[in-house]
Amino acid sequence: MKILVAGSETPDERDARRDGAGASSAETYAETLRTLRPDAAIDIISCVEGDEPVNVWDLARYHAIVFPGSPLQMQDETPQTRRAARFMEAVYESGTPSFGSCAGLQIASVAAGGVCKRRQPRMEAAFARRITATEAGREHPLLSGRPAAWDAPAMHSSEITRLPPGATVLAGTQTTPVQAIEIRRANGIFWGVQYHPELTLAEIAASLRRQSGDLVEEGLAANETDVSDYAGRIDALDRAPDRRDLSWQLGLDEEVLDPRRRMREIRNFLDHVAERSGG
Repeated sequence: MKILVAGSETPDERDARRDGAGASSAETYAETLRTLRPDAAIDIISCVEGDEPVNVWDLARYHAIVFPGSPLQMQDETPQTRRAARFMEAVYESGTPSFGSCAGLQIASVAAGGVCKRRQPRMEAAFARRITATEAGREHPLLSGRPAAWDAPAMHSSEITRLPPGATVLAGTQTTPVQAIEIRRANGIFWGVQYHPELTLAEIAASLRRQSGDLVEEGLAANETDVSDYAGRIDALDRAPDRRDLSWQLGLDEEVLDPRRRMREIRNFLDHVAERSGG
């Protein structure tokens, strides 16, 4: 299987994430994909850099295209958001199945005609709670194996507020109605989630520390020491996932703690691509 990972971090954002978490978002995703498909050939590019036209035929050579999360804000009009949308339009034209987390879902939605806005309250941080499949989602292969409700790693400050044509909401929460989606456009199909099935607990803890000032400003923590303490418990649970005291304190179960369960949507997508391509 040949997979393209299309990152949407700027060079500065890549460097900052490498300093805090040890890898860029695209590099993290590539490692997750290698865990699930050790025989996959994986390329990494940026979908927000450069001005040259996207070659649809180059994209069609891949079995799948994956969009990681990033700080990209698709509601803003910038060279990066315009470039990301043009890239995604080419992905739809290529017919190559695509998948995305967080910003990846937002890129796919806006490129297809949807609207992204800042979330109110602005941040969903650490974990999305009680995600529930819609009627369509209960029968959709993306969510195959998920229970009636589940939690997942999450870190975002924007959300989809108007669906594009050809979109079907597969799951949501009370505060974020679009948590999983399918979009059909042109020759292509996109599956995506607003949460982060690819992220380990350690990566969530690192993200909280990087954004501790924002979390305090949002009123999610009284001060940065509280953020550090909370991130420390998440880190400790990452090192010892069988610690029932920490899983109880954090309110987490096997849907987050078991890597295979946490990465279920990515695995379901890859299985679907393999079945479609005969490999």
